[in-house]
Amino acid sequence: MDFDQAQAYLDAHIDLEKTSGISAGHVAGLSLDRMRRVVDVLGNPQRDYPVIHITGTNGKGSTARMVTALLAAHQLSVGTYSSPHLEHVTERIARNGEPIPPEDLARVLGEIALLEEQRFFEERPSYFELLTAAGYAWFSEVAVDVAVVEVGLLGRYDATNVADGQVAVVTNVARDHTDGRGDWRRDVAGEKAGIVKPGSHLVLGEPDAGLRDVFTAEGPEALWVRGDDFGVVRDRLALGGHLLDLRTPLARHDEVFLPVHGAHQADNAAAAVAAVEAFFGRPLDDDVVAEAFAGLRLPGRFEVLHRAPLLVLDGAHNPAGAAAAAATLAGEFTIRGTRRWVLGLLRGRDVDEVLDAFGVRPGDQVIATTPPSPRGLPAAELAEAVAARGVDVVAEPEVADAVERAWTTTVDAGDAGLVMVTGSLYTVGAARTACRRLGLVRDDGVAA
Repeated sequence: MDFDQAQAYLDAHIDLEKTSGISAGHVAGLSLDRMRRVVDVLGNPQRDYPVIHITGTNGKGSTARMVTALLAAHQLSVGTYSSPHLEHVTERIARNGEPIPPEDLARVLGEIALLEEQRFFEERPSYFELLTAAGYAWFSEVAVDVAVVEVGLLGRYDATNVADGQVAVVTNVARDHTDGRGDWRRDVAGEKAGIVKPGSHLVLGEPDAGLRDVFTAEGPEALWVRGDDFGVVRDRLALGGHLLDLRTPLARHDEVFLPVHGAHQADNAAAAVAAVEAFFGRPLDDDVVAEAFAGLRLPGRFEVLHRAPLLVLDGAHNPAGAAAAAATLAGEFTIRGTRRWVLGLLRGRDVDEVLDAFGVRPGDQVIATTPPSPRGLPAAELAEAVAARGVDVVAEPEVADAVERAWTTTVDAGDAGLVMVTGSLYTVGAARTACRRLGLVRDDGVAA
């Protein structure tokens, strides 16, 4: 296969990321049997290296990048598996932060396609299962020292969970992939707890003591809890980020510069340091932590592409993520002009709840758009909900057109305000591509 053929092969399989509305507490019939069959046929490559497995309602992607940076700073070869991708599918499978070469992904998928053609699989794998299997196989092939694996959805029945994480990380438990009925927090926690395997070391970023038994029931050999055992001692704003004092059961790390925005990222950094210290079983050297975080980049996670006017891409996709984005704007930036929101949500979100969390208000301008996903809420429907709040809004279905409209309107008016692109990582991914065409992102993915 060449890459185009490999992409066509992937696209011919059901993509549950784009079509599924799975809710915690409503997972009857889900199983890992199909995925286990796939990796069995491949020789169980996920057993060829230790794994740090990460889940959580918010922050798991950022935490995975931080863990990867900390491990790579120890001169290890680190595989990272994440989802969804922003601009190109190869982003999901990386070694030391560099995406898998397209020709390598095509070759690995070609080998899996041949096995499927020869009927080695009893059931047809999904798009996500194929990519997960390809990631595990490629990590084995290139002999990574450790793999950092981000859960796609929830945890227990996620395709990534055929691996047994030496360290399991749960960043938090909040409302997402749930209908909000009953004791939904325990339902969500129960699904995320599924990545905890007997004998693993659990780094638990969710401090709610009422959920603790859900996680300990899975039998971790060791448990570190945010607030009790690790966390942020002090968080000070600094130019371009935060200056942190962090503690773990093994060490204290003072004046760590984290070059990203948002107080929630400090909690993610604490969890990442704790996870790597749990992996090594020893404290990390302060210089290594400083080196690892110095070059940290988090595309699509409150990513500042321009300062005056302020242009931000943030993949906040649920009320908790929206509230974190709003708190970051209020706490770290002064907006003196018009706030323009390029907003694209997936169906199933409570639109008013998300708008409340973002703090969208009269005086703002909203360009409602449609995320490039079958689950995307049509721009016209979103615009209707925004207009009902007395907020100036226009519907622009194509994300690229919405971004260009917001940016050129702001620049042409000489407005030193804000353009905030948010609501879904699918929206942000399409926006990043549009920003390349506008000269706001370089070819290497860095802000111009």
